[in-house]
Amino acid sequence: MSLFGYFRTSQQRNTAVVAKERLQIIVARERNRRNNATLDFLPILQKELLEVVRKYVIIDDDQISINLERDGNYEILELNITLPEGDNRQVK
Repeated sequence: MSLFGYFRTSQQRNTAVVAKERLQIIVARERNRRNNATLDFLPILQKELLEVVRKYVIIDDDQISINLERDGNYEILELNITLPEGDNRQVK
């Protein structure tokens, strides 16, 4: 009897190890998918922000930059818009 008990315990441990590895793979894929999805919206956001700013001021495409940085559990969205100076501002 103890011989059969030895094999069962080993098999259960192997099953637990396999299940743990599979779960780690799933979690890693979900994290990767979430991180990639986060970055997909940046070009769309930049385009929409540029359209909104252009309602009030004439600017070129290269005068706006968006950067997303990760710092631990935080994500920092940095937005820089270079506005024209003086007489070059043309409010519509």
